[in-house]
Amino acid sequence: MSAAPRPARRLLVALSLLATGSLLAACGGGGGGGEQKAAAPSSATSAGTAGGLIAIITPSHDNPFFKAEADAAKTKAEALGYETSVASHDDDPNKQSELIDAAISRKAKAIILDNAGADASIGPVRKAVTGGIPVFLIDREINATGVATAQIVSNNAQGAQLVAQSFVEKMKNKGNYVELVGKESDTNASVRSKGFADVISQYPDLKQVAKESANWDQQEAFTKMETIIQKSRDIQGVIAGNDTMALGAVAALKAAGLLGKVTVVGFDGSPDAIAAVKAGQMHATALQPAALGAQSAVEQADQYIKTGKASKEEKQSIDCELVTAENADDYGVFARK
Repeated sequence: MSAAPRPARRLLVALSLLATGSLLAACGGGGGGGEQKAAAPSSATSAGTAGGLIAIITPSHDNPFFKAEADAAKTKAEALGYETSVASHDDDPNKQSELIDAAISRKAKAIILDNAGADASIGPVRKAVTGGIPVFLIDREINATGVATAQIVSNNAQGAQLVAQSFVEKMKNKGNYVELVGKESDTNASVRSKGFADVISQYPDLKQVAKESANWDQQEAFTKMETIIQKSRDIQGVIAGNDTMALGAVAALKAAGLLGKVTVVGFDGSPDAIAAVKAGQMHATALQPAALGAQSAVEQADQYIKTGKASKEEKQSIDCELVTAENADDYGVFARK
């Protein structure tokens, strides 16, 4: 086996110093966009009885967030009398298209989808709907309305503002800070970044000294943060668009001997981030209720299958919750205990 690249070795060494241990992948989603209507589902999915297949397609289950939503959707669907297929597109639009084609060929009654891109997913979703299969999006929106039956996402703007306000208070309204941003193709990245700015911009003594995309990735966040620290150690805060990047920053700060001097906040409410909050390595995170959104999508799919009508409006959002050391024990796997 060849030796790992030097940045990767440094990350592994830094992570070994942390109680948070396991690596996470990024989570995030798309955003709203223009009106693009799709053909209505065929009579095969108009009104009927419960039963049949519900296809559940998400990003990689290596990320506990996506595993939590897939597990919740599967459990709810089977409790309602459906068969399920659960698969991951690994954030690959081509693989997503293949999985949706498979669901169409298997005559699924509905698709629960955490999509692989706000723009790249419009066509495949429209294809499913035209083929008579309603699609219920969770976590990430697409840049079109009138295509999916529902788009159920966390209130990213609200969550970002919530965690940013806690960040400002911990920073005592002043200091130099770094922002780590998610994938540009994922609208959640820009929504969260704007939510941070809406709050932080009100405090002129808070100075953003670097803003880097780490693409929701822990290794990339570690490397970017390491480079920023090498240029200047005069940093008092890090605000990250997801917990994965926040944990990468924590590892880099730990390796540089700066962790106790820097306030770090994230977004998602992952188990590892909550453990880091409890350990004093992170200040806060905004928890997204992954299971709740997935369960709601299945319940709405069930109602649609039975009645041929959507039970709620297409765009739906679920508020995030702030997790700090004071309430961290109240939370489990992307939900309150």
